[in-house]
Formats: sequence, C-alpha cells, structure tokens
Amino acid sequence: MKKRIVCLTLALMMTATQVVSVSASREDELREEQAATSAQLDATYAQIDQLYSAKQQLQDEINSLDANLVNVMVSIQTLEGDISNKEADIQQTQADLQKAQNAKDKQYAAMKQRIQYLYEKGGNEAWFQMMMSADNLSDLLTKAEYTQKMYDYDRQSLEKYANTITQVTNLGNQYQQEKAELEGMKQEYEAQSVDLQNQIDTKKANSADCDNEIAYAQEMANEYANLIQEQQAEIEQLEAERIAAEEEARRQAEAEAAAAAAAAAEEEAAQQEQEDQTVYDEDGNEVDASEAAENGDTVYDEDGNEVDPSQTTTETTTEDSGSSDVEYDEYGNVIDSDNTVDPDTVDTSSSSSSSSSSSSSGSGSSIVDYATQFVGNPYVWGGTSLTGGADCSGFTQSVYAQFGYSLPRTSYEQQNWGTEVSYADAQPGDLICYGGHVAIYMGNGQIVHASNSRDGIKISNNAAYRTILSVRRPS
Repeated sequence: MKKRIVCLTLALMMTATQVVSVSASREDELREEQAATSAQLDATYAQIDQLYSAKQQLQDEINSLDANLVNVMVSIQTLEGDISNKEADIQQTQADLQKAQNAKDKQYAAMKQRIQYLYEKGGNEAWFQMMMSADNLSDLLTKAEYTQKMYDYDRQSLEKYANTITQVTNLGNQYQQEKAELEGMKQEYEAQSVDLQNQIDTKKANSADCDNEIAYAQEMANEYANLIQEQQAEIEQLEAERIAAEEEARRQAEAEAAAAAAAAAEEEAAQQEQEDQTVYDEDGNEVDASEAAENGDTVYDEDGNEVDPSQTTTETTTEDSGSSDVEYDEYGNVIDSDNTVDPDTVDTSSSSSSSSSSSSSGSGSSIVDYATQFVGNPYVWGGTSLTGGADCSGFTQSVYAQFGYSLPRTSYEQQNWGTEVSYADAQPGDLICYGGHVAIYMGNGQIVHASNSRDGIKISNNAAYRTILSVRRPS
C-alpha cells in the first residue's frame, strides 16, 4: 500500500514537471541567445579597444611626424642663415680678389713704366750710360744697387699679388662649393617637409576613419546591450512564472497525494476491520473463515446471521521489504549518487631564460678609421645602412653602434648625447652638430659625414663650413 502511495506521488510530480517544461525550454533558448549576444557584445568591445589603440598609435605617429616637420623647418631656416653667411663670404672674397688684382695691375704698370724709362734713356746701353754718368765708383755702385733693388721689389710684389690672387680665387671656389652643398641640403629638407606633410595628412585621414568605425561599433554595442537587457527581463519573467508553476504543481501534487493517502488509509482500515470479523458454525463454535470458504461450509456472525465466508477473509500477501539503491528526486527522476567525477589536478610550471649582451668601446681614432671605410656609399634619407645608404644621423648612429655606443636616431636628439665640449677642444671621434645635420670629427678641421644625395658619404676639409651648434664627446 505504501508503494502505491509513493508511485502515485511520483506520478503527480512528473505531471507537474511536464507542466513547466515548456516554460523551461523557452527560458533555456533565451539563455543561449543571451550568451550569443553577450559574446557579440564582448567582440564589439574588443574591436572598439583595438580601434582606440590604432587611433592612439596614429596620433603618436602624427605627433612624431609633426615634431620631425618642425625640426626640418628649423633646419631649413638654419640653412638659409648659413647660405646667407656664405654669400657674404663669397662677396667678401670677390672684393678681396678685386683689390689684389688692382694692386697687381698697379705694380705691373709702375714696373713697365720704369722699364720703359730705362729703355728710352739708353736701351741696351743703359748700364753703360749709368756707369759713365757716375761721379765715382761709390756713386756707380749706389746706382747699380738701387736699380737691382727696384727689380727685386717689382718681382716680389708681382709674386705676392699673384699668390694673393690664387689664394683668394681658391677660397672663392671653396665658398661656392660649400654654398652649393648647403643649397642642396636645403632642397632635400624642403622635399622632406613635403613628404612629412603628406604622411601627416594620410594618417589624419586614417584617424578620421577610426573615429567613424568606433562610432559605428559603439552603436552596435549599445544595441547588443539593450538586447541583453530585454532578454534578461524575459528570462526573469519566465523564471518567475516557472517557479510559480512549479510551486503550484507541487502544492497540487502534495494535496492529491495526501487525499490518495487518506483514501488508502480508509480502505485499509475497512479491510482490517473485515479481516478481524469472527465467524461461527451452526453449533455456535468459532471456525476459521478461510477453511469454511474452502469447504463451502455455512457460517454465521456473532448475531446468528448467515454470512458468506469468502467476504470475511482476505488473501494476505507478504511483501518483502528491502532496501534499494535507486533514489528519486522530487519530480520522480532517478538519482545516480555514484555519478561523480573527481577533478583532475593539473600541475603547471614555467621557465624563464635570461640573456645578456656586452658592448665594447673604441678610441676616437678607431671610430674615425671605421667610419672612413664607407666614404663613397650613398646617402638615403631615413636610412641606417652603412653600405646600402644612410642619412647623416643614421650614419653616425650605425658607426658608433659598432663601438658599443647607443645614439638616439635623429640629429636633433644627438645634439644632447654624450658630453659637450668646445670646437677648439674637439678630438677625433667627436660629433659635430649643425642645424639638422651631424658629422664625425676626424681632426685637423676635417669631418666625415653622410652629406647629401649627390655626394653621399664623404670627407669635408672644413668642419666649420656652416654654423656649429654643439660638439659632443662619447661618454
């Protein structure tokens, strides 16, 4: 009887479970949809982070390009000042050349006049006439010595002015060459400024595209967030309805189970009462109702009324009781208590390695010897290859790197590297820094540097050919 009650209760609970299964199924679908929407939202936020990073990188590049553009413009202004000074030097050498030429012409004219005078006064016999006109030997020697001094003075003067003209001419040519080199550098800086401005414009356009993509991604993220909220609200509503339905079904199941148990109890009580009824034979003797029913005997109750012995006996069935390993939940589902899994323990380990580097330094003469190996190689703006092409700061950076020195990349940064010394104290291996340009001092007023695209890496004999802003010594 107890088993029948348990089965009835489980059946009622399973019916209650079926009632809420439809709601739970829709709730599960919504949770799956919400998980997918959340994944899309996370992906969108990740995309926004990437776009912000890309935009920040573009802004950093724009700032760097702006700084380079300012440096190039400053270099152009410095070169314009150097060119103006060089033009003044050229004009001065032209004036000096004209003065020397005028002095030479004047001296040459005076010499010609004296020679003409001597020739007109005696020609080839001038020396004879000078001897004849002399009052005495002392007067003759005096006149001869004076004439010889005049010849020596004229010759020395002409040689002096000729040398002056040669020196001034050479200096003028040097200034012209240096001016041409400065003008070439100015043209390259002007080309660099145009290229930098084009790069800035392109990166600004790319940054604007990032802004548009960020705005669109943010709009999509807002839509995903709103959808998640809507899904969550519907899930909470379904969950509340499911819980209420489960509670109602459980209440009904418990009520029905209680009613069934009460009915079963009444039936059992009536049956027990019937089993406890005593029957008698016709002589009034108490008999076994079961045996009387089997023999077909007539029996009577205690009041003498005839009764049917089959209705006063109950077949007794013995139900073996025992224990079962099967357990059920409140909905009648089988619970397997042995269905457990011990989690595995995963040991993780990591190792790290370290590396070390060493650097060596060299003397200034070693730096110069190494740098001059690359004279004749090309100049390439932005390059750092000693053989394939380098600009001025890329050349110095790569040379010094061979001796363990880490120079900044640009000429403007290299102006603050190392220890500053005066040009008068400059030694081989020092950096000579100009406006937007840098070179390696060789000694004796010479420098080796990546000059321009026309001359490439070269040696210049005049380190002060333009304004020197700083001299830096490795430290």
